[in-house]
Amino acid sequence: MTQPSDKALVPFVSVDNMMRLVHHVGIEEMLRDLASYVEEDFRRWELFDKTPRVASHSDVGVIELMPTSDGEAYGFKYVNGHPKNTSEGLQTVTAFGLLADVYTGYPVLLTEMTLLTALRTAATSAMAAKYLAPKGSDTMAMIGNGAQSEFQSLAMKAICGVKSVRLYDKDPAASEKCARNLAGTGLQVIICTSPEEAIEGAQILTTCTADKQYATFLSDNMVGAGVHINAIGGDCPGKTELAAGILSRSDVFVEFPPQTRIEGEIQQMPEDFPVIELWQVISGQKPGRRDERQITLFDSVGFAIEDFSALRYIRDRIKDSAFYIELDMLADPDDPRDLFGMLQRSGAAHLA
Repeated sequence: MTQPSDKALVPFVSVDNMMRLVHHVGIEEMLRDLASYVEEDFRRWELFDKTPRVASHSDVGVIELMPTSDGEAYGFKYVNGHPKNTSEGLQTVTAFGLLADVYTGYPVLLTEMTLLTALRTAATSAMAAKYLAPKGSDTMAMIGNGAQSEFQSLAMKAICGVKSVRLYDKDPAASEKCARNLAGTGLQVIICTSPEEAIEGAQILTTCTADKQYATFLSDNMVGAGVHINAIGGDCPGKTELAAGILSRSDVFVEFPPQTRIEGEIQQMPEDFPVIELWQVISGQKPGRRDERQITLFDSVGFAIEDFSALRYIRDRIKDSAFYIELDMLADPDDPRDLFGMLQRSGAAHLA
């Protein structure tokens, strides 16, 4: 049988190879690398195509496509969010992504993104906290101890210097799992029995819960001056984690306002509720944290440019490595106009 040409082959990073890559690089180093790539792309934000993700909602979850392009490369991610999956022994979130060359339209990378999404989400959270959290922040409250919690904790350690993480989850087994996984990482880990206990002494408050509902894990009277809130659980209409009163007292930073107003914490607020786009802070156009008493809130729902950054990083990192395989994914006839002829000849080759 005729072997596929180089043009037919697309690098593919499986879950196994992604895990091998993380262990090869080191998880904290990889989180720092991803944050650098995201920050670099936020600095050139205006170059990108930007659109809210394309979402297909059902009673049990959502399936989304997240596309963008910087004019040279095009990327998209397929991702779902199904909170009920955990009770059935399945992941709440699964994902894969593709990067393509704009000039030819040919894909140049196909990769798992379930692990990569957790890594890029944590890296983006910590990148935002680097600009918005109080100086010298060393303690984080982690409210919601599911699949994201360890990644968030390690990213805050690697990028922001957090030393202590205070855990709370309505399911104590989730907190025990998170504490067990973080043992030996250099973080002090404290399991708490309430959100109030978790936020005691914390300068960074991270909320990351999965239930698709209007919820109040942080009430207005729980949040004092001078903290940074990293709200990453809300990511679709009808799903929030914070009391509206907290938003009224905070300077709210977002990725892409047209998407965040539909999906984020600010869906609770009027359409003209003021927000600051995070890329403007990173590029120096707008201030981030101004004083010690300011409450900053990163209302993060995840945006396609962050996935594009992660895809760029994986493309660059796997060059000349053993962390991918090549898939025969693209038809490549000798004559570009003779696709049918290629099919016919393959039939004869198979019979032979």
